[in-house]
Formats: sequence, structure tokens, C-alpha cells
Amino acid sequence: MSAVPEEAQVGGDTVPSPVRRRRVARVLLDSPLPQLDRLFDYEIPDELAAEAQPGVRVRVPLRSAGRVIDGYLVELGEPDASDRPLSQLEAVVSPMPVLTPRLYALARRAADRAAGSAGDILRLAIPKRMVRAEKAWLAADPPQRPELPAEARTWSEGVLAEYPGLAEELVKGSRLAVDAPPQPARLADGAPVGAWAVLLAAAAVRTLVEGRSAVVAVPDHRDRAQLEAVLQAWVPPDALVRDDAKQSGPARYTAFLRTLSDAPCVVIGNRSAVYAPVAELGLVALWDDGDPLFGEPLSPGVHARDAALLRQELDGGALVFAGHTRTTDVERLVGVGWVRDLPAARRRSPRVVLTAHREGESRAARVPSAAFAAAREALTEGPVLVQVSRPGYAPVLVCAKCRHPARCPHCGGPLHAARHGAVPTCTWCGRSANAWACPECSSTMLRMASSGSERTADELGRAFPGTRVIVADGDHPVATVDERPALVVATRGAEPLAAGGYRAVILLDGDRMLMADDLRIGESCLRWWSNAAALAAPGAPVHLVGVGGDIARALATWTQAAYARSELADRAPLRMPPTVRVAAVDGPRRAVETALHELRRAVPALDAEAVLGPIPRGEGVRALVRFDYGLGAHVTESLRAAVVSQAVKGRRPAKGRPAGAANTLRVRVDVPDLDL
Repeated sequence: MSAVPEEAQVGGDTVPSPVRRRRVARVLLDSPLPQLDRLFDYEIPDELAAEAQPGVRVRVPLRSAGRVIDGYLVELGEPDASDRPLSQLEAVVSPMPVLTPRLYALARRAADRAAGSAGDILRLAIPKRMVRAEKAWLAADPPQRPELPAEARTWSEGVLAEYPGLAEELVKGSRLAVDAPPQPARLADGAPVGAWAVLLAAAAVRTLVEGRSAVVAVPDHRDRAQLEAVLQAWVPPDALVRDDAKQSGPARYTAFLRTLSDAPCVVIGNRSAVYAPVAELGLVALWDDGDPLFGEPLSPGVHARDAALLRQELDGGALVFAGHTRTTDVERLVGVGWVRDLPAARRRSPRVVLTAHREGESRAARVPSAAFAAAREALTEGPVLVQVSRPGYAPVLVCAKCRHPARCPHCGGPLHAARHGAVPTCTWCGRSANAWACPECSSTMLRMASSGSERTADELGRAFPGTRVIVADGDHPVATVDERPALVVATRGAEPLAAGGYRAVILLDGDRMLMADDLRIGESCLRWWSNAAALAAPGAPVHLVGVGGDIARALATWTQAAYARSELADRAPLRMPPTVRVAAVDGPRRAVETALHELRRAVPALDAEAVLGPIPRGEGVRALVRFDYGLGAHVTESLRAAVVSQAVKGRRPAKGRPAGAANTLRVRVDVPDLDL
């Protein structure tokens, strides 16, 4: 008698036996290879069915390479109609669902906009797993919704009241550009902070009072410390989450796990903080978005400002760009109506004095007599800030006879002097130039062509005998200074906070700063000077030395937004960013030309002047593609396809077959200006 395996006899009736349905996991592989930037289907074995949930880390086999690779289980699904055989999940690395659906959607959108891989974005957003920290977190009780003191709402509303309608716009989830108050402030314990930190802290507290989370991103640890000092007075410790690269691995991973909780919180950190997967997002704020630290150097190079814009569009909530100046990028968004400019009820500005050398005064003097007199008078009351362009003693040396730049005879790098009378050393290789001779005139005499922070401090120390002189730069970090009289010589961006504010601010080397070969040097200088001017006490003079023109007028009248508009108007006819987007395509000539040909075919709306190059660059060539924002999705899709195509051609060939072209085609969208 023949048996039918698909059937069983039950009570005399023949019924079909149950057929096991396969469960499919769609996995994003953690791989830098562009051709693997998609979801792969894997069968979930029965023993992993309970743990294999969306968002967990998994380990899967990579059939083509014969090895196991990590990845994220993005979603569960059903097998397609082809019923093809699927590889099985190797293991569930962690039961913690670290990849939320919203975070994956943000990573996918950000990667597509930049012609990159979602996995590269997730490496920035999700810290490395720390097993002990994870076990401790899972064993602990889940965090509860924070309870703020009763006066927190009153305090935040009082601070936000300086900007009419700001509190209401935060609740509505608007996109705003806010000019922060250019003045110092003090906490209850007397610690100095910037007034901008009080404003953003009030916005975060108001958002948390409403039961929603806030994310505030700042450029560096000094800004983060100011913001944290203000928030600690109002936000419970378990609801204030710090997320930055200076944390230890376990501390950062624990902070990330806190953001996955349903309880709202306030996240403060650097550029990667904009990806924090908090629940019920109510606010994303960026302080000083023009700072280059917000630019991501790693592929695909998504700027924190662009990530914040995408996040607000996907998750809702309010978006605030705050600063003492206005970048051309934000001003463009204001011009097109995507971001709203929200002015303060009362316009505040420092007392800026445009200082030049008087008639008959020596041009060699770095500090004109008017600024010198202001510093002398201010030193009777408190500290004086002197901003310089470079650190060190003599950053640039030239021949004393012919003024030819002094270069290292070994590598050609510029020579500098660490102190007066010191042997010149090379900035690049560090070698000493004991027997240097000018290649132009054979002179052995050197002259200091510029003064760094240490030489300026030395000169001012002799000019003001008996006065404390404090140097603040990268090698000598100083966070705060007290109210006693002192000359504080600081490089741009390293200015310490002064208790009660500086009694005078002198901005030197402005003409030298403006000589840098950078498209955005004007707005960068205005940002450096404005941030320094905001450290002055109310009514204290701010002397800008040796600079005139539109940028000096913008600082003196405190109309930085108007300067940004004029910059946009100048760049529009030249089709320079940010009026257009720019993508750089680097690689072998044939690969670059093929990518450009396919781009022309895929996006016929590109005009004849959209592509610049290709021109030789290193071992290959580079081409720049300029395109309007409306064409961004089509351009990045075509360029990404070219990268994937080149990567597939460059895969390791099978045994006995010739090697293909190396995967050297690289695409960078929204190129930093220094690379132009």
C-alpha cells in the first residue's frame, strides 16, 4: 500500500498536513562595498524566530565571498513568488533593536541624497556595541518620563519671550532661523556662558515640558559644556543625554540606548547627534552651523545641517538654526521660504569700532593707537581679548633681504620659529634648518613675516608691563578667565569665556584672514569676528583693525543676514554653491567619462555648462557637476549607479580570469569649498 506523505488519516477523513512557511529577514549588510547597499533576503531558522526582530544586529553568510558578515535586520517579510532557496541567518548578535524604522528611513534618505551608502550613515549614527553596557542596561529598570520642576516652564517662557512667537512656533514644529543674543550671560553659581546657550536650553526645556524630545547639536566640546551647564539646572540627570566622540565607548553606547527609550529626553552633542533616535521628536537645533566641524569628513560626507533638514521633514518637530551670523546656506532657505526668519523683539548688538591707522602713524604697528588706548583703559576694569589669526611665535618666515618665503631644503615645507632666536623648523617634516640659505639671493638672514599668538603675547606683555598675559590656542586651551585685568591673546575659535564679559575686544590680522584661498572666507571671517564680539561685556568696544568694505560694515551694523544675501546674489550668476549643488567625480579618465556620459543621458535637463572638466588630478582625473536642487535626486541616482557599476567591474575575478578595473571611481556630493 502506497503512502501519501502530504496527507494524514484523522477520524477516517483525509486532510492535508501543515506546510511550514518560511519567515524572511531583510538585512542591510554592514559593508563599505557600494554594490551591497541594498536589502538582502535571508531565511530565519526556527531557533532564531523569537530573537530575529526588526532592528537587531545579526550575522549572515555572504555567499559570494564565502564568509560571515554583520548586518541589521531591517524588516520581516514573505518570500517572493520564485520560491528560490535562501541562506539562513547565522546568528542574532544582540536582542537590542538598535535600528529603528525612522532611523533607517533617515539613513536611506541621507545616503541617497549624497549618492552614498546607508551603511556609512549608520556607522556614524549607531555606536559600536558594548556588551557589558548593554547587559547592564537591559537588567536595569526602563527610564521613566522626566518630571521637571514647576518653574521650568516659567523660566523657559521668560527666555523665549525675547523672540515674539518663538514658543508657539516650537509647538507647531516650524523651521526657524534665529539670531542669538550677542552677549555673555551668567549662571546662578556665577559661571560664565554665552547667551545663545541660555536661549537654546530654554527651547529644549520648553519642548521637554510639552512631553517631547529635543536634540541640540553644537560644533565642539566647549559649546557642549556651556549648553550642558545651563540644562543641568532644569533637566533631570536621567533625561539629559550627552552624545559626542569624547565619551568612552561604554558611556556613548549607554547614551545611545537611552535615546531608544520611549521616555523623552534632551540630547546634546556634536554633528552625529542629529541622528539620535529619540522618541517623539519635538525639536532639532543647530548652533553655529557655519562651523566646519559640522561637515562630515567620512563618506558620504553629509553635513549636519542637511541631515537635520531631512530629519525634520521625516519626523516632524521644530527645526532651529541659531547663530551670531547667518550662513549663505540658511539664508538661501530663508529666501525660498523653506525656513522662517524670526527676529528678536529688541535688537542687540556690540559696539563695533572700525579702527585704522591714523595719519602719520606707522603702518608696521599691528595695534593702532586707538585700539591701544582702548585696551589700556579697559585693563583698569577687567580682561581684554586680542584675537589673532595663527598660533605659535612666528608661523611664517621669509628671507630678510629679498622677502622670498623660507622653505625647508628637504621637503619644501614652510619654516617657522617656535620662539625668538630659535632655530627655524619645518612645519611639515619637523626638521631643523640650521644652515638655511635663500635660494634666490643666498642670504642667510631670516625675517618674521607674521606674528602668532605667542609672539603677540610677548609684544603686548612688553607694552603693558605688570599685566597678566594669557595665551589661548590649540596648544594652550583655556576655558574661562576671571574678572581680574588680563590680556587674553587667542586664536580664532579658541577664545575663553570671561566672567562678566571682556571690557574690550581687539580683532587683529583681519586683512590676513581675508587673504585665504577659500570661497567662503568672507562669511567665515564674519563668523569668527562676530563670535568674538559676542564675548564683550555690554557697551564694551570691539575694535576691528585694518578691515573695510562690505564685511566690515556688516560687523559694525550687525547685519550678518544682509551680508549673506549679498553673497548669494554675487554667487548666483557664477553658479557657485550654495546657489547650486556641486558633485565631484574622481577616478580613471575612462570611468569618469563613462559616468558623465550616462549622467547626460539620464538627466537631459542638465545644461551645457553643468560639467566642468575632467582635468588631471593625482593619478586620475576630476570633474565637477553643477546642478539645481530640483535635479538632485536624478543626478545622485545616476552617479550612484556609476559607482556601483564600476565597483562590480572591479570585483575579484574568478580563478583563471583576467582582473577587472579597480574600484577607484569616487563621488562626493555637496563638495566642501576648499576642494573646489
